[in-house]
Amino acid sequence: MKFLKINIEEGADPEVLKNIVLQLKGVASAEIIDDENPESELKKAFAKTKEQLKTGDYETLVNDIFDIIIKK
Repeated sequence: MKFLKINIEEGADPEVLKNIVLQLKGVASAEIIDDENPESELKKAFAKTKEQLKTGDYETLVNDIFDIIIKK
C-alpha cells in the first residue's frame, strides 16, 4: 500500500479536504493526523487494537505490532 502525505495551511478545514480527497478515483481511505497532538494517534492505535481483538483479527494485530518493531 502506498500513502500520500499532504500538509495543509494554518486555518484550512481538514475535514473538508478529507472529503474532497475521498471523492478522487483510486483513494481507498483518508485520515487526519495531527502531528502536534500525538495523543490522538495513540488513541486511534488503541481503538484499532481493541477492535481487532473483538473481531478475532489476531493475525493483523500481530502483523501491526511486528511492523512497529522492525520499522526504522
